[in-house]
Amino acid sequence: MVINSQEVKSLPNIKSAIKRVKVSQKKTLINSMKKSALKTSIKKCKEAIQSKDANVKVSFSEAIKAIDKAAAGKLIHKNTAARRKSKLAKALNEMA
Repeated sequence: MVINSQEVKSLPNIKSAIKRVKVSQKKTLINSMKKSALKTSIKKCKEAIQSKDANVKVSFSEAIKAIDKAAAGKLIHKNTAARRKSKLAKALNEMA
C-alpha cells in the first residue's frame, strides 16, 4: 500500500470504497511524478536560456512536448499550458 501525507485515517469497510482509496493513492503518486518531471523540464529549459547554451533549441522542444503531454493528460489546464509555452517562447526570442 502507498503511504501518502493525505493518508486516510481509518480505511472504509466497503470493498469498493477500499479499492477507490487504493486507486486514488496510486493515481496521486503517478500524477505527482509526472508533475515533477514537467517542472524539471521547464527548469532545464529556463536554465539553458539563461546560460545561452548551445542545446537551447533541444531543451525548448522537450519542454514544449512535456507541457503539451501534461495538458493532453489533463495534468494541467490547457490555458496554463499555453501560458507556460508562451513565457518560454518569449524568453527564447529575447535571448536571440
